Amino acid sequence: MRMKAAAFLTLAATAAVADDAGLQGCRAIADGAKRLACYDALPISPPAAGARPSAGPSATAGAASPSGSASPAPKPSLLSRFGFEGRAQPDELPSVESHIPGSFEGWAPNSRIKLANGQVWQISDGSRRMVWLENPKVTIRRGAIGSFFLDIDKVSIAPRVRRIE
Repeated sequence: MRMKAAAFLTLAATAAVADDAGLQGCRAIADGAKRLACYDALPISPPAAGARPSAGPSATAGAASPSGSASPAPKPSLLSRFGFEGRAQPDELPSVESHIPGSFEGWAPNSRIKLANGQVWQISDGSRRMVWLENPKVTIRRGAIGSFFLDIDKVSIAPRVRRIE
C-alpha cells in the first residue's frame, strides 16, 4: 500500500509540472515497461513561454525545443556546484582537491582564497594562521550540517570556509 501511495505522490508531483497531453498519452499505453519509459521521457520542468506541449508518447527527453536547442538543460557539474548546495545529496562530492597558485601566506577572518580550479572560498570561523607555502595542495571537505573545511597541505588546522564564487 505504501508503494502505491509513493507512486501516486510521485506521479502527482510530476503531473504538476508535466503537460497533460503527455500524461494522457502515456496513460493510454498498455505495456507497463513502455508506459514507464514514456513517463520517464516526459519533461519535468515547466515549458518555456510560448513552447508547445509535447506530442505524448513520441516525445523524448532529448527532443529539440522550438528554438532548436536540446532540452532539458544539462545539470551543472558536481564540481561547479560543490559548496553552493545547502545540504549534501547522495550524488554530491564529499570533497574537492585543488591547490592555491603562487605564494600563500596564511589567512585571517574573512580572507578570500582563490583555488586553481577557479573556486573562491572565504574563511568563516574567525581563525587566523601565518604560513609561507608555495602552491600548497588543498582539499575542501564537507563537515556536519552543511559546513566546509579547508585542509591545507602541511598545515595542522583546517579553517571553516564558505564558497562565494
